[in-house]
Amino acid sequence: MKRKYTYPLLVLLFTLGWYIFENYAHQAIDAPVVEEGKQPKSTTNTYFLPTSTTGQIVHHNYYSLSYSEKDEQAEWVAYELKKEHIVNADFKRPYFEVDPKVGTKSAHWRNYKKSGYDRGHLCPAGDREFSKAAYDETFLTSNISPQRHDFNAGIWNELEQQVRYWAKKYDGVYVVTGGVLKDKMGAIGTEGVTVPESFYKIIYDQSGGDVKMIAFLMNHSASKKSLKTFVTSVDQIEQLTGIDFFPELEDGVEDRLEASTSTSGWKLR
Repeated sequence: MKRKYTYPLLVLLFTLGWYIFENYAHQAIDAPVVEEGKQPKSTTNTYFLPTSTTGQIVHHNYYSLSYSEKDEQAEWVAYELKKEHIVNADFKRPYFEVDPKVGTKSAHWRNYKKSGYDRGHLCPAGDREFSKAAYDETFLTSNISPQRHDFNAGIWNELEQQVRYWAKKYDGVYVVTGGVLKDKMGAIGTEGVTVPESFYKIIYDQSGGDVKMIAFLMNHSASKKSLKTFVTSVDQIEQLTGIDFFPELEDGVEDRLEASTSTSGWKLR
């Protein structure tokens, strides 16, 4: 073989070998992280976790989620918000990062760049200011969904503040939240991140030996309406999403709570 062909061939072989090595090495490094992400943490009360329609549940230290690869976001994020979690630490906002515990890889933050949509937190950063680690954990791209700014900074933010108020008043609540991914306004970015037409939030409280539940379903648009306007039943959200939200509750209790649209016992500001 002539020398002029030998060098390019060696370069090609080296490049190919390096690519295979890098790919295998990254898979080997990521594998323990992904497996670790499947294990419930001591701070995660799995009793209150919904079912997953995707089969990809990820447990972080301060919240859990079910990731939908085809929508490149979580179908739900679930966490406990305790009274002592409500602090104002004024941490510096970190950069958004891809979630290493999502086996199929979560979407890159660049999908949101110049899209016209906010990187809307599902587990709000404001709910996790009790430690820098907890705060930073909310800036994983598995925990965000495309949201219009006037919605994210408006009625959705008002609901987040209401939940924090309840967490202080009732000494802690459980929260499940996400976008209704079956109904979409379109998609953004090269990875096709779904833009939901509506978002939901379900709050469960068992303080004082009594149990109650309230659910909200909001169109993805700005609104000046009161929060009471958006109260719905958990059953309605289950029909829209295909998710069973509180499967571990005793059947009679689950049926009663999930059918209710009452605001009784919930002090709305």
